[in-house]
Amino acid sequence: MDNLTHFNEQNRSKMVDVTNKEITSRSATATGQITMKPETLQRIHEGKIKKGDVLAVAQVAGIMAAKQTSSLIPMCHLINLTGVDIHFEDDDSSTVTANATVKTKSVTGVEIEALLAVQTALLTIYDMCKAIDRGMVISDVHVVEKMGGKSGHFVFNDQEN
Repeated sequence: MDNLTHFNEQNRSKMVDVTNKEITSRSATATGQITMKPETLQRIHEGKIKKGDVLAVAQVAGIMAAKQTSSLIPMCHLINLTGVDIHFEDDDSSTVTANATVKTKSVTGVEIEALLAVQTALLTIYDMCKAIDRGMVISDVHVVEKMGGKSGHFVFNDQEN
């Protein structure tokens, strides 16, 4: 079992000391889905949601969230992000998939930033469409790939996870 690094000698939570870690290029991509009524997705496509362009607003919200990660997640380090990109795909039926890639040159990774970007983008879609569809479901949020740092390259494998 790995040693837990987020505890001090009094067994209390602490932010991990990354002072002596090497600065490297790092990136992480996360994904997640929101499932809705087909009519809701059709209205998103047609631009007929009263609050505005759903995916444009969700994209900006996701980027803003990635930049605020250390303010929301207590043990995350403040990281200078060098890039955040969010893409949406849908199945032309009832599911929108959000994919967020976050990049940095830092001493620690950006997996949480990518996950928060996806979650926030999906929550924004929910918020903008809830007046017509309260039964939407957010699901399957996870890291797809992570590169850089001491732990190296990680690719999500459906069979192992």
